[in-house]
Amino acid sequence: MNFIVNGHSTYCYTGGKPFDAAKPTVIFLHGVLNDHSVWILQTRYLAHHGWNVRAVDLPGHCRSAGAPPATVEDAADFVLALMDAAGLANAALVGHSFGSLIALEAAARAPDRISQLVLVGIAFPMKVSPALLDASLNEPMKALEMVNIFSRATLAPPPSAMGPGTWVYGASLALGRRVLASNANVNLFHTGFKACDSYTHGEEAMAQVTCPALFVLGSVDQMTPPKAAQGLIQKARHGQVVYLPGGHQQMNETPEPMLAALTGFLKL
Repeated sequence: MNFIVNGHSTYCYTGGKPFDAAKPTVIFLHGVLNDHSVWILQTRYLAHHGWNVRAVDLPGHCRSAGAPPATVEDAADFVLALMDAAGLANAALVGHSFGSLIALEAAARAPDRISQLVLVGIAFPMKVSPALLDASLNEPMKALEMVNIFSRATLAPPPSAMGPGTWVYGASLALGRRVLASNANVNLFHTGFKACDSYTHGEEAMAQVTCPALFVLGSVDQMTPPKAAQGLIQKARHGQVVYLPGGHQQMNETPEPMLAALTGFLKL
């Protein structure tokens, strides 16, 4: 499904179900060099179990037009504009990594419009090492390989999002290449990393969030270690924490525990 947001076409995956105004809506926000497809298992399940689903491609990524957000704040404004375009007075937000910062900032800017907040693989500050930030700009393929290694606890977890034994490393590498190639004008890798690295007021944002918040953290996550989320957890008014057994890409490396965490929190 496509919406016009800020004058540009924005793609949202619906989980294969039409919008039903009587049902609540959950918006999924992906991380750097990802798109809506990383949420495939979770979105399909929720779409067929009582939720409207909107899994977005961020502006300038894959099926969505417009300028890629250069800051977390710009991306949060986009989420609220998307809600306006979709006619949503309120929604739950689920964000991963960069997307978790976006969800956090959006919930802080419009606390009356966000019913629930799920922060997957979040850290604050979400600093990127200077070497990796430089590689994302000048040697993006090398940086992509580095990130995929750091994001994984294993190469073929049983089960994974596309079935037991899926080569999650190779699948994520292919997705990252495709997303990077989807925009010939902007380096989405560096732009996304720079936005994460530059975000400075996560704890102030969390203090403004009024809805229930779930932190979903990978116990062996090397990209956003669980200890880096503790400041936000302490600031959350209504926070819950779930630790999953894998690394940073919880959606496809530990998809069923990820789904169980979501469904346990997003109760109808």
